[in-house]
Amino acid sequence: MIELILSHMNYIGAMALFVIGLHTVLTHSNLVKRIMGLNIMETAVFLFFVSIGTITNGISPIFTPTTQTGFINPIPSALILTGIVVAVSISAYSLSLIIKIYEFTKSCELKDILEDNS
Repeated sequence: MIELILSHMNYIGAMALFVIGLHTVLTHSNLVKRIMGLNIMETAVFLFFVSIGTITNGISPIFTPTTQTGFINPIPSALILTGIVVAVSISAYSLSLIIKIYEFTKSCELKDILEDNS
């Protein structure tokens, strides 16, 4: 049982990170903390996809005539690089929106912002 858990540690870590991020998004009303929770969830998804692409004793996908073992799939890694760029862009844009909201309402708390608008 322990050997099975240790062999799937990346998947367990990804699930734990995703749950931590989801908990942060659902329980905090501070907008900056919500963005941090979303970033944690994105990191969990990145870890999960990279873990899917790896195999035990795999090597880089460079073929030589003496290669006998399996290759690590490069597609998830390439997709994750694009995902990281998108995630950083969305985070920067979200934080700039939070700055504008703070300048207008003098608060980053969602409860205060909703009370001011009603």
